[in-house]
Amino acid sequence: MDIYEQIVQLRREGRRGAVATIVNVRGSIPSFRTAKMLVRDDGSIAGTIGGGCVEADVWQAAREVMESEKPRTLTFDLNQDPKYDTGLVCGGTLEIFIEPVLPPALLYLFGAGHVAINVCRTAANAGFDVIVTDDRSSYASKERFPAAQEVHALDFDEATKKLEPNESSYIVIVTRGHRDDMRVLRWAVQTRARYVGMIGSKRKVIQIFKSLQEEGLPAHLFDRVHAPIGLDIGAITPEEIAVSITAELIAIRRHADAKLPHMSWFKGASEPSGSNAEAVPDSDESSIDSAH
Repeated sequence: MDIYEQIVQLRREGRRGAVATIVNVRGSIPSFRTAKMLVRDDGSIAGTIGGGCVEADVWQAAREVMESEKPRTLTFDLNQDPKYDTGLVCGGTLEIFIEPVLPPALLYLFGAGHVAINVCRTAANAGFDVIVTDDRSSYASKERFPAAQEVHALDFDEATKKLEPNESSYIVIVTRGHRDDMRVLRWAVQTRARYVGMIGSKRKVIQIFKSLQEEGLPAHLFDRVHAPIGLDIGAITPEEIAVSITAELIAIRRHADAKLPHMSWFKGASEPSGSNAEAVPDSDESSIDSAH
């Protein structure tokens, strides 16, 4: 396989990597412009940019790039730095661009109601591969979710037994009721998923968290759950809620540095701060759930 085929294979396996490419050359170097090297998440490499100390430094930088998921450019002056005088170089300057290779952002969407339809649409437009699951065959169909990569009409417990989310996966729980939300959340918090979000009011979230902890699940597992879900943009309609949820997914995916305006009350904030329509008074909980 050439390096491009190996990049495709790496992404299909749900793995990370980084590609280093020589983008600028001045003088003589031990390789050629556009030479590429793929560094995989296990440290192995494919291709070469010339070997020697330059390649060792690029390998280390590539490891950092795949972790930060942000590209960077390195410049090497082979004339001035004696560490690169290994007999392999003739003297010159080169620039190497290193870019991350990331697996597809896979969104597991549980529920097939109004919010789910709109989340599927907005998330797919934002570049997420969406897999929809609902236990109602009349709801879980390709006709209702044309933007989804896959649609499954399965019992939630049956579906979760077949799924193995990795560190690049996202889980959004918007089923039609508390019992199903709790069933999916019980599984979700024990996965490696990068993001877990559940729709619902403040009262519902507390109730479900406490019930699962009483079953024996450690409290720390719920620290990463975004519930209520989505960024606080004042969303009310299913369409608006879908935008707020997708915005939060993007923020997590892109490592947004700014503090995100979403709820933090369950984690000990002094002032309850709700997210979207989810943060309305408890008495309005039924109207929120009906939008699922």
